[in-house]
Amino acid sequence: MSGNAWRSAILNLLGKYGLWITDKNKIKTQEVARVMGAMKTQTPQTQTFSRGIKTVTLIPGDGIGPEISNAVMKIFEAAKAPIQWEEKNVTAIKGPGGKWMIPPEAKESMDKHKIGLKGPLKTPIAAGHPSMNLLLRKTFDLYANVRPCVSIEGYKTPYTDVDLVTIRENTEGEYSGIEHLIVDGVVQSIKLITEDASRRIAEYAFEYARNNQRTSVTAVHKANIMRMSDGLFLRKCREVAENFKDIKFTEMYLDTVCLNMVQDPTQFDVLVMPNLYGDILSDLCAGLIGGLGVTPSGNIGAHGVAIFESVHGTAPDIAGKDMANPTALLLSAVMMLRHMGLHDYGNKIETACFDTIREKKVLTKDLGGNSKCSEFTVEICKRVQDMD
Repeated sequence: MSGNAWRSAILNLLGKYGLWITDKNKIKTQEVARVMGAMKTQTPQTQTFSRGIKTVTLIPGDGIGPEISNAVMKIFEAAKAPIQWEEKNVTAIKGPGGKWMIPPEAKESMDKHKIGLKGPLKTPIAAGHPSMNLLLRKTFDLYANVRPCVSIEGYKTPYTDVDLVTIRENTEGEYSGIEHLIVDGVVQSIKLITEDASRRIAEYAFEYARNNQRTSVTAVHKANIMRMSDGLFLRKCREVAENFKDIKFTEMYLDTVCLNMVQDPTQFDVLVMPNLYGDILSDLCAGLIGGLGVTPSGNIGAHGVAIFESVHGTAPDIAGKDMANPTALLLSAVMMLRHMGLHDYGNKIETACFDTIREKKVLTKDLGGNSKCSEFTVEICKRVQDMD
């Protein structure tokens, strides 16, 4: 392909996403931000809800999703948490013009209630079918993925004192979804990093650290190699850090973080990073505390929207067999309660869960026991009720 033809192909591709090239051969930053849903908005704080019953959109998911969702609902009922559930199915459908979208009733529910809890979703293996998780992030501009990784007493791993949080920019980077075939055997993927999205995630990380009594934020990057893209991300982190003098700021290459993390994870507190790095590093950190089955996760979006989720797979091999471990979804639901300002209920449920794991009497197989999901759930419910 000639230089002009190649350039024309790139321009046509970008045009599909509403981007254009200026006469200075630079993509207009504000337009990139618009397309990626990354325009600057006020960093959300803990939501304040009026007293009474709050409605949460529940997306049970696939595979073991319905079982672990049912377990969470039973535990919430035992704790008398002021939550009612509006259950919605999420399966991608094609809208006008062939564009993939989530069902309108699911979007309306989230738009109305703002808060969601989601089990694992499978992505059908079909040409052009989008990742369901990616589609949800783009639909609701869920720009910050937050994963606390804390060692659980009684659950043996090589590490006993992990206590850190990964905060991942969720809307752009290598996961922007802009890639194409140039010629046979040559594929190009475009990594988008914008000023607004970088500033927004940095502000969220520092606000999170301050609001949760954390003392330091580490920006994870590869600006030594990707000087323009990661360089922009790092500059925004540095600028934001100037407004948070009470929080220690450090910056570190991704590979160095991985090395230091497995040697001594206690040196880290809050880590903030672009999309791909966060995808990898957050799973690494989950491994330090026992895996994705015990790791909570929350996705914070613009306009007050937030979806909390289990990040493990659908486990179709054990679906319907009462063998699933609901801990990850339950702890994500605890994150949700705290996000909604319902700290007492969240603390009660978390304590009951951790006490059950610590005593090792009623545990699912992946936690080292032989109990069923339903038995594990009943044990946590009993402990919750005993606290009243």
